[in-house]
Amino acid sequence: MAAKRDYYEVLGVARNASDDDIKKAYRKLAMKYHPDRNQGDEAKKAEEKFKEAKEAYEMLSDPQKRAAYDQFGHAGVDPNMGMGRGGPGPDGFGGFAEAFGDIFGDLFGAAGGRRGGKQVYRGSDLSYAMEITLEEAAHGKETQIRIPSWDNCETCHGSGAKPGTSPKTCPSCGGSGTVHLRQGFFSIQQTCPHCHGSGKIIPEPCPSCGGAGKIKKQKTLEVKIPAGINEGMRIRSAGNGEPGTNGGPPGDLYIEIRIKPHDVFERDGDDLHCTVPVGLTTAALGGTIEVPTLGGKAEIELPEGTQHGKTFRLRGKGIKGLRSSYPGDLYCHIAVETPVKLTEHQKKLLRELDESFRKGGDRHSPNAKSWTDRVKDLFK
Repeated sequence: MAAKRDYYEVLGVARNASDDDIKKAYRKLAMKYHPDRNQGDEAKKAEEKFKEAKEAYEMLSDPQKRAAYDQFGHAGVDPNMGMGRGGPGPDGFGGFAEAFGDIFGDLFGAAGGRRGGKQVYRGSDLSYAMEITLEEAAHGKETQIRIPSWDNCETCHGSGAKPGTSPKTCPSCGGSGTVHLRQGFFSIQQTCPHCHGSGKIIPEPCPSCGGAGKIKKQKTLEVKIPAGINEGMRIRSAGNGEPGTNGGPPGDLYIEIRIKPHDVFERDGDDLHCTVPVGLTTAALGGTIEVPTLGGKAEIELPEGTQHGKTFRLRGKGIKGLRSSYPGDLYCHIAVETPVKLTEHQKKLLRELDESFRKGGDRHSPNAKSWTDRVKDLFK
């Protein structure tokens, strides 16, 4: 079974979102994925999205559940887990092995740790959105991020018990973390409802950590962004997710890349596009112009009579993607500028120039002649 997505990610809100933000996000998703609004092939997928959003809202809209989730992740709010309780184990057989532990324990015992021992579960994965520039995406970078981490509580030294006291063996399960119920021919093994699978109970919880034995802190993580990474790609940082339960392995951290809009370039896969403004006289007479690239400057030779919208391709001046053998290209789209704020003398010169164009006939404006002919044909 796949690990549950982060509730904040499901709703598309930040971890410090207000109650109103959470409510608005849920209403938007509920309207989009409601079963009555989705039919046909998309109905099943929409129903799953609707249930996922509903579960996330129910947890984050309740202050106590949200506080528990912020501190312990899914392990803190799952009704079958609580502190140290959980869904399926790392092998995916948790629920089945718990229900039929006595009969199939030898076959599926690994799903919940040792048979008759504590239930051990992997921690949840975390997601982190990182915004980088187009240059950083193209060339790569090394940076640092701060992420939540969990350290042993200094007050109770990780025991979860108030100083001077200690955890006690659970009287209901005798420390095994599970209890057995007989139903007909079956002996059903279930997580102990008193210790929630830990095998211990804490009569007097530590006032600093509330009995968790861990304190949520921040840690700095070194991250290497590979050259050529693109929008939406993820970098996996193994073991930097939420801690496991009862000694289980931690989850992973997934860093999702967001690329800031660029002032000059637009990215299309490995290719880049930019708009290059050119003066009227330069476009008419031709000449050499400079254009920017991510690696510096390049030159383009404009032929005489370059028209607005003409595109020039510079091979290899794009971005070399993560899975590409060669870099993409740079496409420069010419934008011919009309002069503005003319003086009277300049206006006079333009009128004289226009008059000379008129005397020269259609040979100076081939596009205008072609357009005029098409309009005449339209009204014949």
